[in-house]
Amino acid sequence: MTLKQVDYVFELIAFLFAISFHESAHAWMASRCGDPTARMLGRITLNPIKHIDPVGTILLPLIALISHFPMIGWAKPTPVDPRNFRNAVLDDIKTAVVGPVSNFVIAVAALLFLIAIALTSHLGAGIVNLIPYVYPGRLDLLANQTNSFLMPLSLLAYEFMVMNILLGVFNLIPIPPLDGSHVLRHFLPETALRAYDTIGWIGLIALVYFAPGLLGRLIDPFLGIFDSALLLVTRAH
Repeated sequence: MTLKQVDYVFELIAFLFAISFHESAHAWMASRCGDPTARMLGRITLNPIKHIDPVGTILLPLIALISHFPMIGWAKPTPVDPRNFRNAVLDDIKTAVVGPVSNFVIAVAALLFLIAIALTSHLGAGIVNLIPYVYPGRLDLLANQTNSFLMPLSLLAYEFMVMNILLGVFNLIPIPPLDGSHVLRHFLPETALRAYDTIGWIGLIALVYFAPGLLGRLIDPFLGIFDSALLLVTRAH
């Protein structure tokens, strides 16, 4: 198995964990805000089986694997009944935003783990320093560097960081049904709200499939911040 094939497996692992953590965070916050719906359905769990959507979690990642496209997809939406919230507006916003926030928490944890690897040895620092430059298209250069277990371990952690940054930023975009729309919609008048919800899916499809460059420009600055922090530490070491 080549390193690129190993990375596909790592990407899938990171994807499943990221969406499970994301949806579990939604369910947890909804429960804290007074809505037990998702908790009663067993959605406060990292078990990906509870969050699988046939299209978003199985079909699209499979297509990405076969076509060598970036991993993209979604989990089964967390069921929420806003009528149970103690504060309808604030609790809806909190329940929505906690999903992307949870992804950034994982991304920071992965960054700290990579920094720890870099601080263990010069070999670790060299591997961690190289990954941002060769990811994702030139992983063969990484494979030629060393057979150390630190190499796949670092690559897995980097996949966790990238995947969670991608999902965190993507879900904050204020296009229905993404989490960011739950913030913006509370500031729209009723007439605009109906149109906003109606054209949301069209806007989402257009963004993902017809304007991937725009999506990349939204995500790249955040990834750049994490990469800069990582490289700053490894070079200092």
